Amino acid sequence: MRKVLIPLALQLLLPGLASAQANSKISPRIRPFVREDAPVLALTHVRVIDGTGGAPRSDQSLIIADGKIVAIGAADATKPPANAKVLDLTGYTVIPGLVGMHDHMYYPSPGRSLPLYPEHASSFPRLYLAGGVTSIRTTGSVEPYTDLELKRSIDEGAMAGPKIHVTGPYLEGPGSFAVQLYQLKDAEDARRTVEYWIAEGATSFKAYMHITPAELAAATKAAHAKGIKVTGHLCSIGFREAASLGIDDLEHGLFVDTEFFAGKKPGECPDTGLVERSLLDLDINGNLIQDMIRDLVAHHVAITSTLPVFETSVPNRAPIDTRVLDAMLPEARLAYLERRSTISDHPGTIWPALFKKELDFEHEFVKRGGLLLAGLDPTGYGGVIAGFGDQREVELLVEAGFTPLEAIHIATSNGAEFLGELDKIGTLAAGKAADIVVINGDPSGNIKDIEKVEIVFKDGIGYDSAKLIESVRGQVGLR
Repeated sequence: MRKVLIPLALQLLLPGLASAQANSKISPRIRPFVREDAPVLALTHVRVIDGTGGAPRSDQSLIIADGKIVAIGAADATKPPANAKVLDLTGYTVIPGLVGMHDHMYYPSPGRSLPLYPEHASSFPRLYLAGGVTSIRTTGSVEPYTDLELKRSIDEGAMAGPKIHVTGPYLEGPGSFAVQLYQLKDAEDARRTVEYWIAEGATSFKAYMHITPAELAAATKAAHAKGIKVTGHLCSIGFREAASLGIDDLEHGLFVDTEFFAGKKPGECPDTGLVERSLLDLDINGNLIQDMIRDLVAHHVAITSTLPVFETSVPNRAPIDTRVLDAMLPEARLAYLERRSTISDHPGTIWPALFKKELDFEHEFVKRGGLLLAGLDPTGYGGVIAGFGDQREVELLVEAGFTPLEAIHIATSNGAEFLGELDKIGTLAAGKAADIVVINGDPSGNIKDIEKVEIVFKDGIGYDSAKLIESVRGQVGLR
């Protein structure tokens, strides 16, 4: 067996890293949630799922220093430095931090007369991190300045939360259902909006349901000129048309593609219920779907899977998770359970068949060479919340036909690749950021074990998942 040796220069440097390590970044506000912050840390005798899709490696050791993985290899050949704190993780598994690619910072308000989505700047950053999500793309913002300030506070160590890639405000045309969304006037307005928010710090944009083709074309052109990508939850524009207009990513998958609806008019968003019914007759292996997939792959357009939010529309299907219910404001919990009961009283709905078709579509998209990303979308009627929903997404990818290792790869490496950060995050390797999830179990054998998160390392600082969750008990639906 080839030994993994730590270079002499690094061994000499490690004792001096204490002053340079992230201790100085830990503010009193997040100190109660920090479980491990040793300058040099060795995770020993652990199973490693590195995020590449490769087979798990048993009895491994990872050495962490200065916020990075400095060595990884077989435990008998990767010896901890003398000054390292050693954690014996026999029976545990480590995976890369999840990269949530549809992870909003807001949640539907319970009992609302208007569709309102208050920002959850208190509970959601902690819940994402507690669930093993170390990087997120907000993928549409109702309070972009709040998201930017959250990012700044987290980056400065004043708050506990994931690394945030801030998406600008929704690029939406006239007809928006939500009063919080600005409605574009024309293509020039789309260009100005994109350029303004890039200057403010947005690193991506999301086109929405009523955007016009001219507005989408102007937005993608302006964003691409600055190296910024555009995704979309579309309705007025079908997937293939969006690809021709330069979009980089499409949210939700086949559920929202209107191009196959016979009554679709150019640039108009048809009734979503009629669109959903039209999808039932489509054959995933038929020419229409296969041609669409080929077109997206040829244009390098990714798709973001958000299976958890759609699962809640299937009667009696989404698990009743006590962790989720405990996190909710009592009013939010009641509103969710009442709506869930109403849906479950209508077993004749098309949603079981529609959901199965989406599972098949996502597997086929990857099979044909497409880049699939993973998210949760904490919207709908409130059954999906930060962190826990990201874990459920990985479980549902396995149900879609992916192996547990493939599902973890999609939820880690693929997101990092799309963000252009695969050299820093997304897989476990020497030289990369120590964004690591410690799981009490083996998700490669039982994907439900992905819920058994105990420690989440972000840049080498280990956060206590249980304490983060407990700190926001009863807050989801309020803040």
